[in-house]
Amino acid sequence: MPDNQESSVLEHITKLINHGQLPELDDSLKDIPGLAELHEQITQLRETLFAFSSGDLSQTIKSRGFIAGCLKSLQAHLRHMVWQVKQVEQGDFTQRVEFLGEFSDAFNNMVTQLDETLNALQKKEHALEILTSNLRNEVSLRNEAMDALKESETRFKYLASHDPLTGALNRRSFLDRAFAEFEAAAIRRIPCCLAIMDIDLFKAFNDTYGHLAGDATLQHVVKVISQILRKSDFMGRYGGEEFIFLFCNSTLESTGHIVERIRETIASSPLNWEERSLTVTASFGVSVAPEGKIPHDQSFMDELITVADAALYEAKKAGRNRVVCQKVTQET
Repeated sequence: MPDNQESSVLEHITKLINHGQLPELDDSLKDIPGLAELHEQITQLRETLFAFSSGDLSQTIKSRGFIAGCLKSLQAHLRHMVWQVKQVEQGDFTQRVEFLGEFSDAFNNMVTQLDETLNALQKKEHALEILTSNLRNEVSLRNEAMDALKESETRFKYLASHDPLTGALNRRSFLDRAFAEFEAAAIRRIPCCLAIMDIDLFKAFNDTYGHLAGDATLQHVVKVISQILRKSDFMGRYGGEEFIFLFCNSTLESTGHIVERIRETIASSPLNWEERSLTVTASFGVSVAPEGKIPHDQSFMDELITVADAALYEAKKAGRNRVVCQKVTQET
């Protein structure tokens, strides 16, 4: 081979290896045995290396020989590594790379750290779930305790203000509420009446049928009365078989009609006790507060009660099972 041709061959191979632009094989060199084949092999290797450098591992390497074999091996390793990365992405942290030296060490350390970090996060998440569950349980227990406390408070308030046997207001609660109602009514110049009821011959009833029957009678009478009273009216247990009432915005005449209806209903509603039908009657005394008189102390209530009690005495004296109404005089 002439020196000038040998120099041209060397220059062409150098361009194939080093230049970015692929050189064409000169016509004067095509007849050199093996050069065209070498040109094609290097061209294919160039294309494969360029594809690898761009991240394209899909190239089919047709060339043979040492360099082609190395590229095929590298391609297989890189494809497998891509698959491993996808497995790591899906949560498989057992993947390890063993063929890229320092890169393998860095990759493996990264996967190990990801695995440890994920485990730590999962432990923290589990601990947080337990903490959240405990907090929810604690909040639930506290809410239950608060509800129980409110229920208990409501029950104690009720017990403190009501008669435990009949459910009517106890004497103190009735008098406190009645005093406030009379005070408000006086300011508005609204008539209000007070009444006292006594169950007729209750001691004899207890002696004949027993105290349990007596308790049942008290409960029965209160239940009957509660169905008749208006929303603005209320009652309390004054003591023993005596009950006291306040009728708001009601004159002595209209209160007399209401109390008469209560009396009739009690008399016509016998108590069923141990297969017996026991008739119960009651006597009533009614008093009305002086119009416009504002109560200032307990003496106001004492005055009304005294007048109602006197009227009740008259009802019993007249034969029981009746209603007597009486006014409180302005001079009293």
